Amino acid sequence: MKPSIFKNRRVGIILAALFYAALGFFLYKAASKINYTWKWDMIPKYFVYEKKIPLTSPCDGKLEIEGNKAVIICEDGKKYTYSLEGYKLEFENGEFVYEDDEIAYKIKLEPGPFLLGLWVTIKISLISMFFAFLIGLIIAIMRLSGIPAFDYIGSVYVTIIRGTPLLVQLFIFYFIVATIFDLPRFWAGVMSLSIFYGAYIAEILRGAIQSIDKGQHEAAKSLGFNSFQRMWYIILPQALRKALPALVGELISLIKDSSLVSIISITDLTKVGREIVANTFSPFETWLTVAALYLMLTSVLSFIGHKLEKRMKAKGGI
Repeated sequence: MKPSIFKNRRVGIILAALFYAALGFFLYKAASKINYTWKWDMIPKYFVYEKKIPLTSPCDGKLEIEGNKAVIICEDGKKYTYSLEGYKLEFENGEFVYEDDEIAYKIKLEPGPFLLGLWVTIKISLISMFFAFLIGLIIAIMRLSGIPAFDYIGSVYVTIIRGTPLLVQLFIFYFIVATIFDLPRFWAGVMSLSIFYGAYIAEILRGAIQSIDKGQHEAAKSLGFNSFQRMWYIILPQALRKALPALVGELISLIKDSSLVSIISITDLTKVGREIVANTFSPFETWLTVAALYLMLTSVLSFIGHKLEKRMKAKGGI
């Protein structure tokens, strides 16, 4: 039986491309009806901008140029010498200058708000990922330890954290916990994200550990492994391989939800976007750029996760 043409890979690519081209054309026509002036030319300066660094005169006096140095001879006889390397002079040799006159300047490229906000988002996401995984692993082991007290502690934690919104938890940590312990708002945001996603990662790891065949436990026991060695060397590596796709999904969600920390005045990518919109009144260009930057971060993480999955499949790990 001849396979359907719609199952052909090349035909599928063409149809998908036509679909997105039609969608793009529809959005373009819809946007063209809006009375809005697009200002994409202002976006680059919010990534990198030229900062002017002036060299000013400390007093009223005479300017003398000696090779690659500027010498200011003040009226009271004091001399000040400055290196002119990289600077562009605005006065000539022998001219009289007044205090605070800009005698030279140089241009230096500086990271703009988008790059600074992106760095804060990356930093808070990476730190939160580490602590979320650590918390999740500890809670998962506690719930599987067979000790009722540990199981109850872990169960209550998971129930409360998964049953309340992240936004509410952010407010609780910022206004209550951070105030009590005098924590900076950055660490209040990290704690909120770590504890919230730790609960989800705990359940993912618990399910993955429970899915390991009991024969693995028996084999490890017969080889003389104690409970810690069994978990660390035998069970956990297999569980992590099985849990990898779900873990990557949670970490991607963590990156996106890190945008909520902007409500407690952490200058991440989302807060930077709000500030730029307030200054430029250009919401479309700004938020599309912010969305593209978040997509870049999540795509990188998805790519890394996909590569790890392929490598483990090649080794028979998944």
